[in-house]
Amino acid sequence: MNRRTLIGGLFAAASVPALSACASGITSLDSQGSSSGGGGSSKGGVTIGTANYTENQVLGYLYAAVLQQAGVKVTVRPNLGTREIVIPALRSGDIDLLPEYQGSLLTYLEPKSKVSEAGAMQNALTLALPAGLQVLPYGMAEDADAFVVTRETAKKYGLTSLADLKKQNGKLVIGAAAEVKTRQVGVVGLKDVYGVEFKEFKSLDSDGPLVKGALRKGDVDVANLFTTDTDIKANDWVVLTDPKTLIPSQHIVPLIADRKADGTVRKALAKLGNVLTTAQLTELNRQVDKDKKDPEDVANEYAKQHGLTK
Repeated sequence: MNRRTLIGGLFAAASVPALSACASGITSLDSQGSSSGGGGSSKGGVTIGTANYTENQVLGYLYAAVLQQAGVKVTVRPNLGTREIVIPALRSGDIDLLPEYQGSLLTYLEPKSKVSEAGAMQNALTLALPAGLQVLPYGMAEDADAFVVTRETAKKYGLTSLADLKKQNGKLVIGAAAEVKTRQVGVVGLKDVYGVEFKEFKSLDSDGPLVKGALRKGDVDVANLFTTDTDIKANDWVVLTDPKTLIPSQHIVPLIADRKADGTVRKALAKLGNVLTTAQLTELNRQVDKDKKDPEDVANEYAKQHGLTK
């Protein structure tokens, strides 16, 4: 998984829209979610893009299922890559809609932001987005960063929270995607907020087989994973708690171009957001990653089972 790659200054010159009237997220099915006030149209169809990992693909197909049920013609372009690819594609018109994550998206737009509460984050996102893009109401489901250790490591060093890592300064190795070394929700923030210093940073993949394999083998002591990763429970790994709230809210939020954000799209996606839970999303990930089911089939079956489609 790689949902937080940062590009400094990408949107620095972009103008920003006014504050959203629906910063609280899931409370309304007909919220505007942006200052655009409508004006977009989905009549010509909506192209959904996804990043290059299981969960985002599942979400993309869930978006497609509810939009098709609402009568919108949909094209899905899955597995496009990281934000370096999908955000420019959204702005240029190659795609119209992305499943996003509140905290990751805000960190991408405003690397120094320390907003962590979901409602406040929705406000901050609305202000930070460049003209032409908007976030719709966020859903119940959330997939947050997690710093994870094995049960054995937790017992050996007495680790239950991120604060405990400071007691082992200079002794532990952390493994994560390369960008985690330089971002706030990563090595930088762990030092600033908790005073943690690692012996070594190993640049691996983002919640993928490399970092999880290194954690299993003991090549790293701490790994940056995500809370909906089914391998955490399967391996009895320990998620370190975050008493100082370094890790921001990561509710799923649709990121859409103004040109397609009409009432039909808003209502369909809000309906999904009000149904899909974190536990359900975790299970959908498991079906794809462990049972080797097709992401589109998994999404369509979920939508049907939960009354989102017929």
